[in-house]
Amino acid sequence: MSVNPRPPLLRVLAESRVAWLAVPAVALLGGLVLLGQSVVPVRHETIAAAVEPAPVQIAQAEQPAAAPPATAEPAAAPPATAEPAAAPPAATAPAPAPSTDDAASKAPAAPTATAPAASTFSADQKKELEQIIRNYLVSNPEIFLEAQSALEAKLEKEQAEKLKSAIAENAKEIYRDPKADVAGNADGDITVVEFFDYNCGYCKRGLHDVIKLVETDPKVRVVFKELPILSKGSEEASRVAIAAGKQGKYWDVHRAMLEAKGVMNEANALAIAGKLGLDMDKLKKDMASPEVEAEIKKSEALAKKMGVNGTPHFLVGDRAIPGAPEDLYEQLENHVTELRKSGCAYC
Repeated sequence: MSVNPRPPLLRVLAESRVAWLAVPAVALLGGLVLLGQSVVPVRHETIAAAVEPAPVQIAQAEQPAAAPPATAEPAAAPPATAEPAAAPPAATAPAPAPSTDDAASKAPAAPTATAPAASTFSADQKKELEQIIRNYLVSNPEIFLEAQSALEAKLEKEQAEKLKSAIAENAKEIYRDPKADVAGNADGDITVVEFFDYNCGYCKRGLHDVIKLVETDPKVRVVFKELPILSKGSEEASRVAIAAGKQGKYWDVHRAMLEAKGVMNEANALAIAGKLGLDMDKLKKDMASPEVEAEIKKSEALAKKMGVNGTPHFLVGDRAIPGAPEDLYEQLENHVTELRKSGCAYC
């Protein structure tokens, strides 16, 4: 592609070896830190258990036994004339033994294990961890490739999910814009959309696969979205192509400009249009019209909403093909065939 289609973070990792080499190191360091934090609380709890006093049960052991019921008959009362003997002091009932719960509540509270401080490693421990990480990475360098592959897969999955959502929200503008320039069957059952730039080398390479698809599938419909992001000449060529569409010559001019050698700009695009027999006065007038300007701006805004930041970029249903892979035609054909079987509500 002319512009890297990867998400920004993935592009940074792909282009900077130093950046992605840090990914597994940071992940491993984080894991060791968490491991250290999980070990420290265990030690605290073990110490707390060692110093915790045994449950207090002395109260039950020292509880006085209840006085046995008296079995002896009371002594006969003395004669009435005699003063009654002083009653012996009433036996005091022993205080009720405190319950186990009460004893436990009065026992000294066990020390509570506290969370470790934010930094649980000394300077020497940190230095040792750094050496462990370094040795591990040097001994297992393949982890860098594994981390990069995992990151790429994750980002591509996230990008695909976002793309599906964006396509569903903008389906009509993408696939059924009445002003869009079309190749193939204008009433085709499946629509393929291409974002492109006339100075994009990969767009030039992918052109022949698009031509093959149009010529071999009489029911396919291809919609072109101008995305002149490479140069001022790209925008000038887009103006010529859109203006040519007003004379029913868009597909002819489009093919000729992508097949041409060298840089495409206004002068070269007009020369091609002249050879194809277009009305040049009308063409130049239409090129400067607000309608052509609005068409280019609309495609650029749509690409931004879709997260398309490079050319070419193909959409088929809710599926995307960034760039121009060697098997572009096969991918396009397979997507079209699958959508015909499963059905596509908006393409």
